[in-house]
Amino acid sequence: MAVTDAGPLRMAGDHRVRLTEPEALANVRTVMELCAAGELRCSDKTSRPSAATVSTLAEHLAGGDFYADDPIAAFAWPLLVQAGGLATIEAGRLRLTAKGRAVSRTPAAEVIRALWQRWLSHGVIDEFSRIEQIKGQRATNVLTAVKPRRQVIADALARLPTGDWVGVDALFTTMRRDRLNPTIARNDRAAWKLYLVDAQYGSLGYDGYHRWEILEGRYTLTVLFEYAGTLGLVDLDYVHPDGERDDFRDQWGGDDLDALSRYDGLRAIRLTALGRFALGLTDTYQPPADDVPAARSLKVLPTLDIVATGTITASDRLTLSAYAAQTADRVWTISAASLLGALDTGRDLSELTDFLTQRTDHELPGALSTLLDDVTRRASALTDLGHVRVIECGDLALTALISHDRTLRGLCRPLGDRHLAVTPEQERKFRTALRKLGYVIPARH
Repeated sequence: MAVTDAGPLRMAGDHRVRLTEPEALANVRTVMELCAAGELRCSDKTSRPSAATVSTLAEHLAGGDFYADDPIAAFAWPLLVQAGGLATIEAGRLRLTAKGRAVSRTPAAEVIRALWQRWLSHGVIDEFSRIEQIKGQRATNVLTAVKPRRQVIADALARLPTGDWVGVDALFTTMRRDRLNPTIARNDRAAWKLYLVDAQYGSLGYDGYHRWEILEGRYTLTVLFEYAGTLGLVDLDYVHPDGERDDFRDQWGGDDLDALSRYDGLRAIRLTALGRFALGLTDTYQPPADDVPAARSLKVLPTLDIVATGTITASDRLTLSAYAAQTADRVWTISAASLLGALDTGRDLSELTDFLTQRTDHELPGALSTLLDDVTRRASALTDLGHVRVIECGDLALTALISHDRTLRGLCRPLGDRHLAVTPEQERKFRTALRKLGYVIPARH
């Protein structure tokens, strides 16, 4: 099977074979860098990425998204890092957790394995909701629990032969034969609430209308394309979805649809070495020799310029831009201001030294070590003690009374002559003890 252009598929009639393994290994680093930079936004209510975030990710992903006009990988990555506990939504932006910040020191294959395993039990959304043409999903007691469904797909993947292409229809046949059934509707009665266009005439509850390919098959395609494919567990052979599958044409309203889902174009998959590792079929991961990038691609000059002398990935560019100012197409300049800016956004200077050590074939210049030591010293001169409530006392005597009280003195800290600082976790105890002393803090109006 010949590999065609690895870029996004743009129009009906085009054909793509995507070797997802090297792309995923590169993309996981890129996504983490974009999170660290605060570039990714997700809804606080639904956890789904915004349209701007999907667009940003599509621009940075190795090879782009699978389709140029319909996001799949760019939609999945923000959900995957949330499920993996690597990032959390703060004021509408994805921010790295402590676990996420430690990822830079973890091999990419291990990060992907952890993401897949975690997603199986902690996926943020029900993937079936991505098949928007099937309506009625939000009705009460219609869909089955999602965790068992995901595990069924994982079990089916684990049975695939390594290195051989398997057509999705052949996979469907095998899954049904082996009773690997990711049941969608809770029961026959629940299937009546699902429909395409008309809830009465087009209900999937009619005999033959909720057959395996329509519900379980489409869910399987979703997981394979959007999650297994995005994480590099399977290579993908696909075309544009419009007109590729016609198993829904006899549904009421089906004739008006070009495709039942954006995943209808998936024709075949191939389990990768990364997939075997993520599925727990092997204990170690060894990337194909051709997929190992040249690591020594940077040179750090005594002038504190960093020059890209070889291939540089999107994630490497993002890392460099986090710590240095880009002064030319392949040159970044480190300064005290750029390092302080990185620290102010939560970056760790040890990440920079680790990064540069891995990507240079020479000892880092002394000027860089001196600058890093100086900036580290300045950064450690101030300590963030967190938020406090500031209480103003009416006179010096009251300040002294409260700050020397046997109970209250351990719940507050004097700030000058007439002010006290109380931490949020101590405020309730402080107020209780203050009332016993005969005082109260009036509510603010």
